[in-house]
Amino acid sequence: MTRDATTAFARTLVDEWVRCGVTHAVIAPGSRSAPLAYAIVEDGRLTTHVMLDERAAGFLAVGLGRATGRPAVVLTTSGTAGANLHPAMLEAHHGNVALLVCTADRPPEVRGTGAPQTIDQVGLFGGAVRWFVDADVPTDIPGAGPAWRALAARSVAEACGGALGASPGPVHLNLPFREPLVPTGDPLVDAPGRPDGAPWTPLPAHLDRELDEAVMDALADRIRTAPHGLLIAGWGSAVRPETAARFSRAAGWPIVADPLSGLGAADGAIVRYEALARAELFAQHHEPRLALRVGGPTTSSTLIRWLDAIGTETILIDPSPRWGAAVYGASSVIAAAPEQFLASLTDRLEARGEHREAGWAADWVAADRRAREVIDTVVDRWSECSEPRTARDVVDALTPGSTLVVASSMPVREVEWCARPRADIRVVANRGVNGIDGFVSTALGVALGSTGPVVALTGDLSFLHDGGGRLAARGLGVDIVFVVLDNDGGGIFSFLPQADYPSDFERLFGTPPGVDLAAIANAHGFSVETVHAPGDLVSTVARAVAAGGPAVVIVRTDRARNVEHHREVWEAVAQNLSER
Repeated sequence: MTRDATTAFARTLVDEWVRCGVTHAVIAPGSRSAPLAYAIVEDGRLTTHVMLDERAAGFLAVGLGRATGRPAVVLTTSGTAGANLHPAMLEAHHGNVALLVCTADRPPEVRGTGAPQTIDQVGLFGGAVRWFVDADVPTDIPGAGPAWRALAARSVAEACGGALGASPGPVHLNLPFREPLVPTGDPLVDAPGRPDGAPWTPLPAHLDRELDEAVMDALADRIRTAPHGLLIAGWGSAVRPETAARFSRAAGWPIVADPLSGLGAADGAIVRYEALARAELFAQHHEPRLALRVGGPTTSSTLIRWLDAIGTETILIDPSPRWGAAVYGASSVIAAAPEQFLASLTDRLEARGEHREAGWAADWVAADRRAREVIDTVVDRWSECSEPRTARDVVDALTPGSTLVVASSMPVREVEWCARPRADIRVVANRGVNGIDGFVSTALGVALGSTGPVVALTGDLSFLHDGGGRLAARGLGVDIVFVVLDNDGGGIFSFLPQADYPSDFERLFGTPPGVDLAAIANAHGFSVETVHAPGDLVSTVARAVAAGGPAVVIVRTDRARNVEHHREVWEAVAQNLSER
């Protein structure tokens, strides 16, 4: 009796993924991937999104992963379709985002023969995966069902980081299918799952590394003898605000909190650290000798360069350190979960019963407060729309429970430099690779995976770059507002040395697109409003959020003026701090 192995294999994968907690699938259309596409849709338990552009599909899944903490399935056909997922795979790899990529492939006997839509897909994404499998062609052989279940269960576990504190990331399943690619109507190969809908292999518990008592005691002693220290929290810090605040009090150290760390509103948090590090007099009198770092790098490179220049010893606390930006610059690395580590370290500091002088931390907190006041005063003085005020006011405009998705390049820096910290919103960004590509799709994915309002802050180039995301926005039926800083080009380059070579600057770096942004947004089904006065932004964003659907709010700014704005801010803060 002939049995349909291909359909059984595809349906088994889907069923097992659901059992393991997967909730979303993103499908890019194609023929070779038909068996799995049919299985996903016919099963009906995965919320399914169809995207024409594979690159946009990958970033949509990245956004879903960031919003839900679970891997979304991304399915493509064979050939260059899968290659278009590479940017999203790199972001997921470096940004620790769970992602489950399935590339359909031709069977082994057709590979290397010049067959259409056939490339070498084995190891297509290089080392940017947590796990890769070039699966066997589905075949009716003894033991096939359990093997399929095990494959699906492990793929989810690996994407979620496995056990022993490994970080989440992308998994690549290369799935070869022979024709026929549609259900044959024959009986299916048996592949029963565990009773009561249980996973084939439960997701391993994330076992915290056992903390080395001697290391903890030694570090506690060092902190006691190093009153001038900092706790530096970057993106993905994985530390609760109350834990960070408790450590801050016990150590007498302030918390340098990146806007993506989730700690900006914690007691003892310093959010205007860029301005403080740039204020020469303050920096000279507040040099830390020791720093603990949790999470990824801070958005500001000014802070890190300052610490490197003065020789601050920096200890990175990371559960699964990889040799990358976070490790670079660290004097030493301790492999531990930051939340558990800081809590245990604080226990030791508190147990000693010694009163730590709060002057050091109090100086930082007072300077941070003054810097916030100065920045707000300067920003409010400008009569035209500006990027610093837009970032600040967008954050202010969000209702509790909202999510802000912020683009790389200048927008995330504007939020870092000028936004007021809030504990009642979530801030999300693609800081793994820090690219502008796929931003629209990432934001759409975050919106699909979130329950509250979602607002995205982006520059014009980032918004224009992701045409596949713009094309899909209306069809996805998602409520999201994009606030677009339209400065007709790449604003960040005006802050870089390239700006000192004006002859080719605009052509090579400024790259003004010279397009009607409102017309492009309208053509893709977005409602559009343009803000002409800075005081109108908050009400315009609120109106767009209330209206629902994909919307664009355009704020026109000037790149040259933006450089002047920031120079004015830094000088005002430095002047204020020098007078105290």
